[in-house]
Amino acid sequence: MKETQNNSQNRGQEITALYFDFLDLHIEDVVQGKVSDFMELNQIASKLFISHSHLSDTLQEVTGHHPCHFYDLKIVNKAKSLLTETNLSIAEIAKILTYDPSNFSKFFKKFTGKTAGEFRRQLKK
Repeated sequence: MKETQNNSQNRGQEITALYFDFLDLHIEDVVQGKVSDFMELNQIASKLFISHSHLSDTLQEVTGHHPCHFYDLKIVNKAKSLLTETNLSIAEIAKILTYDPSNFSKFFKKFTGKTAGEFRRQLKK
């Protein structure tokens, strides 16, 4: 029984790691223009050869959060790096990340507590 539980935990950690790695590559593909839109969670699960519900349940169990939480965080982290490392306008960064600029500001603020402009201005101080 204990061995089955350990195998289940190991598989859960493996799925979590595969998901995180996939997100990193996928977000980079979007930023580089290799793909035009972010994939839906069910599409990602399919690429990982598991069901959408299994992916969701596994990440919830392993991390305590829904997969979308990490997807959004990784997008925000990519936005932060673009704001930090480039001179692209906020509108350009929003478009690169497939967001309407006004929606991007709300999305960014939801996760950081600051608008993208506030974030960038604080960096320059």
